[in-house]
Amino acid sequence: VSNNQPPQHHSGSLWHFSETEKRHLLLATGAFTLALGFMRIGGIFGLMNGSMTIALVHFLISMPIMLIAVGPAFILHEIGHKISAKYYGCWAEFRADPGGLRFGVILSMLIGIVFMAPGAVMVAGMVTRKQNGHIAAAGPLVNFGLFLIGIPLGGILLGLCGLSGDPGTGYLSIELGAIYWKQIVYDIVLYWVMANLILGAFNMLPFGPLDGRKIKGWSEQAFWVLLSIFVVPILCMILGYWSPMNLILQISNLFI
Repeated sequence: VSNNQPPQHHSGSLWHFSETEKRHLLLATGAFTLALGFMRIGGIFGLMNGSMTIALVHFLISMPIMLIAVGPAFILHEIGHKISAKYYGCWAEFRADPGGLRFGVILSMLIGIVFMAPGAVMVAGMVTRKQNGHIAAAGPLVNFGLFLIGIPLGGILLGLCGLSGDPGTGYLSIELGAIYWKQIVYDIVLYWVMANLILGAFNMLPFGPLDGRKIKGWSEQAFWVLLSIFVVPILCMILGYWSPMNLILQISNLFI
């Protein structure tokens, strides 16, 4: 940029997505959904264990379920960064990482574990360290908001479906030609709350390109506060002090 010409900042609608950005979001979401589908069946070895037909149908059913349950945790996290950056006048668009997508899909296909760098929101503009911290914090805060919203709404949804616990029957029975929709609803609620809690905690790590490093560079206090709102619930679950699903099921009992 010429010294005599200021950089061109964002001046349009905050909720604007270019055609290129839409393609990248669709690509990343599709690869992420495919990886989650492989995770649900334990990778290709899950396809080969037992009936391949049952595993294949399970795989095809799992993908839209995981898209509904986990997709918003990823997509809205990135949109949180985007809107925050554009609020401060920056150019901000999501760009997928083809290498990260390939690695994530292959890993989940081989061993049934999802570890993926699908891409990130690219930001260009003149911002202060505080504003950069705000942009970084927007993503994890979106995840925490979705986690909190998922508890009462999940409880209401399970209650309206007549669920007071995990149905434990799996998604389908090929022999009976039946799909157990109550198990599908339960898993959507379960993966919604867990995905947002885990994704938010992971992004708060103060390493590499993760959000935690940028937040820590802005404010140590803000970093520890945001980190604790994810780590404390996770530690309490590990230690057996509480479970978000138990709380959701208690709420569901009010509607049964």
